[in-house]
Amino acid sequence: MNVLERQFAQTVKEHKSTIYTVCYMFSKDVDEVNDLFQEVLVNLWKGFESFEHRSDIKTWIYRVALNTCISIDRKKKRAASAKVSMDINLFEDCDEDTRQVDMLHKRISKLQPFDRAIVLLWLENLSYEEIGQIVGISTKNVSVRLYRIREQLKQMSND
Repeated sequence: MNVLERQFAQTVKEHKSTIYTVCYMFSKDVDEVNDLFQEVLVNLWKGFESFEHRSDIKTWIYRVALNTCISIDRKKKRAASAKVSMDINLFEDCDEDTRQVDMLHKRISKLQPFDRAIVLLWLENLSYEEIGQIVGISTKNVSVRLYRIREQLKQMSND
């Protein structure tokens, strides 16, 4: 293993949870999350040598992971293949907190991919400035979009 490969392996090891967090936002299916994770790794590897450290490595990883997942999500929706599901979860926890979290996740999954990404980063407790750097918009625009997203989520509760 050469120096670049060792650096990449160490970077992935340090930021593995960040990558998985983004992947889980786009799917609950373990196999699909693992596929997304692999695609993100491929894209990170492709850009690793040319990464210029103008931003924090974590910001770059978030951006690559989000762009990868959004791109795959769009392709998946274009394919629009019907999937048979029994909608049964034998391990479902039925307490109120679990139902609330599940309901929020379902609502968030209905958002456009870009808005979903902003919510994900906000739920990760990143600052508006960090979110803006990752998704490529101004801090003020992050604030405005989060306000609109909250309103959209509230509207979904009335549906």
